[in-house]
Amino acid sequence: MAVLSRNRAEAGPGARRRATLGRTLRSLSWLIIVYVMLTAGAALFAAPFAWMVVASLQDQSTMFRWPPSWIPINPDLENFANFLKNANISRWFFNSAYVALSVTFLQLFFNSLAAYTYAKRSFPGRDFLFALGLGTMMIPGWVMLIPQYIILKNMPGFGGNDLMGHGGHGWLDSYWGLIAPGITSTFGIFLLRQYMKNIPNDLLDAASMDGATHWTKYRRIMIPLSLPALAAHGIFTFQFVWEDFFWPLIIISDPDLFTVPLGLTLFVVKNRNVWDQLMAGSVLVTLPVLIVFIVFQRQFIKGIALTGMK
Repeated sequence: MAVLSRNRAEAGPGARRRATLGRTLRSLSWLIIVYVMLTAGAALFAAPFAWMVVASLQDQSTMFRWPPSWIPINPDLENFANFLKNANISRWFFNSAYVALSVTFLQLFFNSLAAYTYAKRSFPGRDFLFALGLGTMMIPGWVMLIPQYIILKNMPGFGGNDLMGHGGHGWLDSYWGLIAPGITSTFGIFLLRQYMKNIPNDLLDAASMDGATHWTKYRRIMIPLSLPALAAHGIFTFQFVWEDFFWPLIIISDPDLFTVPLGLTLFVVKNRNVWDQLMAGSVLVTLPVLIVFIVFQRQFIKGIALTGMK
C-alpha cells in the first residue's frame, strides 16, 4: 500500500502537467481554426473591393480576364482623370457630404436626447413608449416611402405650396427632403439607450446635489461618457446615408441635387460600357466612408463591445 501510494504521488504532478498541456493544445487548435475561418471570411468580403481597386488602375481590355488579375497590369491613373473629367463628381460629393453630415449630427443630437430620457429619467409609460418605438423597427422601410413622399410634397409654405400644402412641390427636389426623414431613428435610440443605462446613477445623483439641471447632466456627463456609442452610431448613420440610393431616386430629379449613388447611375446611363472609369469612380466614392471608419474605429469597436453589457 505504501509503495502504491508513493507511485500515485509521484505520478500526480506529471499527469496534471500532461492534462494541462492537452487542454492548452486543444485551446490552441480551436484558436487556430477560428483565426483561419475569420481570415478566410475577411478575404472573401475584401475580394470585391480589392478587384475594384485593381480594375480602376488598368484599362478595360484587361480587367475582365479570367482568371482575374490581383496585381494591376501597367497601372496608371488615367481612369481617374477621365472619370473626373466626364462626371460632375465635385457636386455629387458636396451633396452627399452635406446630407450625410447633416443627418448624422441631427440623429446624434435627437437620438442621444431620447436615449438619455429613456435610460435615466422616470415617468409614467416610459417602458411602454420605448417598447412601442422598438415595435416600429418591425415595419419594413418600404411601407413608409409613399406616406413620407406625400408629407414632403404637401409641406405647407415650401416649394410653392400654400398654407394648405397645395400648388407646389413642397420639399421635393430640396436638401430638406433628403435630410428631414432621417433626423431620428429607432435603432439609434436603442443603441444609445443601452449604452447609457450602464453609466452609474451615482454620477447623476452627485450632479443633482450640486444643483445641475437635466441639460447640464446630459451635456457634461452623459455625452462625454457615451462617446464610444456615439461614434458607432455616427459611423452607421453616415455610411447608410452616404450609400442610400432609393430615397434620393424617389424625391430628386434635379441633377444639381444628385447624391453620389444617383450620380454614378447617371454616369453609367450616359457613358455605357466604360467600366474602367466606373471602377475609378466607385473607388473615389468609397474613400469617405473608409476614412471615417479608420479615424473612429477604436471608438466604434469599443461602443459596439460595451453596448448592452450589464
